[in-house]
Amino acid sequence: MNTERNWSGYWINSGRGMGTPTTATPAAPYLRTTFECKSTPGKATVFLCGLGWHELYVNGRKADDRVLAPVATQFDRHVSWIEYDITPFVRPGKNAVAVLLGNGWYNCQTAEVWSFDKAPWRDLPKLICDIEIDGVTIAKSDTSWKTHDSPVTFDALRNGEFYDARLEIPGFADPDLDDSSWKNAAQCNPPGGRIVKEELEPCKVMKHYSAIAAKHLDSNATIYDFGTNLTGWCRIKIKGPAGTRIKIVYSEHVRPVSGDIDREYIAMFVKSGEFQTDEYILKGSEEPEIYEPRFTYHGFRYAKVYQWDGRAKLLDIQACFVRNSFRQTGEFESSDRILNALQRNTVQSYLSNFTGIPTDCPHREKNGWTGDAQLAMETGLWNFDCEKACSHFLQIVADTQRPSGQLPGIAPSGGWGYNWGSGPAWDSILFEYPWRMYLFRGNTENIRRHYQAMKLYLEYCAGMAENHLVRFGLGDWCHHDRRRIAPIELTSSAYYYYDVTRMVEFANILGKENDAKGYTELAEQIRENFNRKFNNGDGTYADGSWTALAAALYFHLAEETDRARIAEKLVGMVRANGHKTDFGILGAKYVPRVLADCGYADDAFHLITQTQFPGWGFWIENGATSLWEQWNGTSSQNHIMFGDISAWMFEYLGGAVPLKETPGFKHFLLKPALIPSLSHVRMRHETPFGTLRSEWKRENGKIQCEFEIPQGTSADILLPGSTVENAEGIQKFLL
Repeated sequence: MNTERNWSGYWINSGRGMGTPTTATPAAPYLRTTFECKSTPGKATVFLCGLGWHELYVNGRKADDRVLAPVATQFDRHVSWIEYDITPFVRPGKNAVAVLLGNGWYNCQTAEVWSFDKAPWRDLPKLICDIEIDGVTIAKSDTSWKTHDSPVTFDALRNGEFYDARLEIPGFADPDLDDSSWKNAAQCNPPGGRIVKEELEPCKVMKHYSAIAAKHLDSNATIYDFGTNLTGWCRIKIKGPAGTRIKIVYSEHVRPVSGDIDREYIAMFVKSGEFQTDEYILKGSEEPEIYEPRFTYHGFRYAKVYQWDGRAKLLDIQACFVRNSFRQTGEFESSDRILNALQRNTVQSYLSNFTGIPTDCPHREKNGWTGDAQLAMETGLWNFDCEKACSHFLQIVADTQRPSGQLPGIAPSGGWGYNWGSGPAWDSILFEYPWRMYLFRGNTENIRRHYQAMKLYLEYCAGMAENHLVRFGLGDWCHHDRRRIAPIELTSSAYYYYDVTRMVEFANILGKENDAKGYTELAEQIRENFNRKFNNGDGTYADGSWTALAAALYFHLAEETDRARIAEKLVGMVRANGHKTDFGILGAKYVPRVLADCGYADDAFHLITQTQFPGWGFWIENGATSLWEQWNGTSSQNHIMFGDISAWMFEYLGGAVPLKETPGFKHFLLKPALIPSLSHVRMRHETPFGTLRSEWKRENGKIQCEFEIPQGTSADILLPGSTVENAEGIQKFLL
């Protein structure tokens, strides 16, 4: 589908700061226009790209319930327009459209270590807009639009929003407003990227949390605990005199003794302005005033509310959970308390880190770290219909690629992350995203669209390789003991091999036989050199670390005849360590999977659920409501990079395995690991063909299994002592 359009309007902004440095931070502007409609329209549409974020109002009403729109892009390559159906709002006669513009990702004017304040696209907020009635353009963005400062006096992505209700303009989006004192908008330069239609589920407020506890520090400050780590902001209902200032400061930690908020770990990289702070100044209305920010978001569990003179009364406070509004497509539940808590926490971290784009954490950075995203891809696809959102992010990644093929570790990027933070384990998102969307949804569009970018990246790796091995990247990040991480050359070369084998698959899918042959030969050269350098000949690889052994198995670099011996060595080390983890984020994906693949699913289960440090279960026993960044709980407590465990539950305990020969679950495997440590498992996943369900339970010394196979599909069911090929419908077994 062609997602570009021919615009009648041109780019405009408020004119504030024209000819001055873009470090100027004027208030968020309103831009408005009016138009005449002769009769009730059959279809009224606004086509709008408003950067960085915008809110659209028609005749005094907000056009829909999306927030933080549009979703971020690599703005000098692509920007997104949104199609709004405003038919219900338009009436015969005079009508008004008003747009409120915020900075968002586009104009990061405050300083942080990733240098978005120096991004090549940075400029004041701007828009381009066409308004159509029954297919005819009746208004467009030009200098006849009027502009005025809004009550949003400050907004910044990683800082917050300041709102002065005394500056509100009643009727700012009404057709009869006297805007004669407003200035005319100014024509401005485009942002640089091609304007394409936004085609993913928008961000919305998806859930509200009430505080479960409140701690009064003094007469002017109260800490509210919302019971879970989340992404979004607070909505307050308050009454008081005009000019009363309320400040909301957000955090995921509180200090154990004082109970005050602690932001030591999450505020360290933001270098100017107040971090995660919203301010509201009351207008002194007779009725309670309601406020929630619109051009920022925060990661938090706790909110500290200040008021300096004590004259206002806070009537209500709620935490608003803001995320992409994609639907849930998977559920997992078992008889184990720790496993269920980890599934819940993984889902919470996945959603908290998908506010527009997949991020590492929702507070300290909000960056689209590619390694975190690729490691959690399968978890996302099992649990949510996130295909469109992932495709959007994949385009951002492709847009960051340099002519040499090099990728940064974050996307979007204003220039940071190319020479630190990337590497094959992170860059593999360019291959992993298309591959998993192909397996789960049968989608070949991303393979076709990004095939040349993938080829270019492999050329870049070839230029970085010595004897077909590469040694750049971060490696097995966030091991609890950095001295014990597997050699970076091993993990990076393993991902290089993986990417090349994926290209063999992609070339075959696209009918590129010569490419498939060439990449097959390259993959074999990488594999041979990998084993020549790292295989110790005794069932271990390189330094003998868990991640090294597991990588050789997970990526099928080891000879098939050696797999059993390597797995035996690995499980022996796991048992000797009391099933406590001995790896970082890469090993966290490989080790549980290869243990289960090689017949040690019960050991993988104990590895995931044991409650001593270091391990996932340790987090649960210490009150985690989301996944942590570090095994010891320091730094962020809302990261997704250790989150493949949810996918492990679906694939090994639920037993569902998509097949590359029949993608999209047209035909698949059902092979649940009926481990003794569990008495029941229930798993559901919505495939493109309908519901896939896997359930099993122990009862009276027997195991009862029931599987639901979507209509029009089939599955091979593999159970101890029982195999059924091409099964359909509902299948029941008693073992």
